[in-house]
Amino acid sequence: MRRVVIIHQWMAGPDGDWRPWLTRELKEKSYEVICPEMPGMDTPVIGKWVGKLAEIVRPDRETVLVGHSIGCQAILRYLETLPEKTKVRGIVLVAPWMKLDMKTLEEEGEGEEVMKIARPWIETPIDFLKVRVHTGNVTAIFSDNDYYVPIQQKDLFESELGAKIVVEHEKGHFTEDDGVTELPSVLAAVESLFL
Repeated sequence: MRRVVIIHQWMAGPDGDWRPWLTRELKEKSYEVICPEMPGMDTPVIGKWVGKLAEIVRPDRETVLVGHSIGCQAILRYLETLPEKTKVRGIVLVAPWMKLDMKTLEEEGEGEEVMKIARPWIETPIDFLKVRVHTGNVTAIFSDNDYYVPIQQKDLFESELGAKIVVEHEKGHFTEDDGVTELPSVLAAVESLFL
């Protein structure tokens, strides 16, 4: 059965932003959808998030992983841990990052506190070659005015993962606060993997 696992962003949950809409749309099209609450969503830790994915994902060619922001990193770090011959159908990354916009963090007055949490995610490298062994199908969706994720991050995901890049116009960080409660480009990316 076609299965989609959706991993939310930092300081959010399965019921926020565009995730409820995507879950409904996919279920109406007979996909199995798993959208868990990740552990310590306000203070995400790599090991705990990767561990949660290891508990819930049944990696196979009928599985697509969709991540939002730090959820994208969790997916990539989870894929690194899989046995070599294990493959998933594809991954869809919404606002993925390896670096954050420091100016935004400083302006919000959360710089040091947020950086303490983000630092391991930024400084612990990802072996993109290992990730690529587990799927050849990657779509990365960016917004041209994301205040956390510099648009230049798209070049990294294109070069390291061979990602198909989609750039949305003025969608911020793809949150409810940015007016994003539906995201058709994610649905289209998932459906295209099963064509």
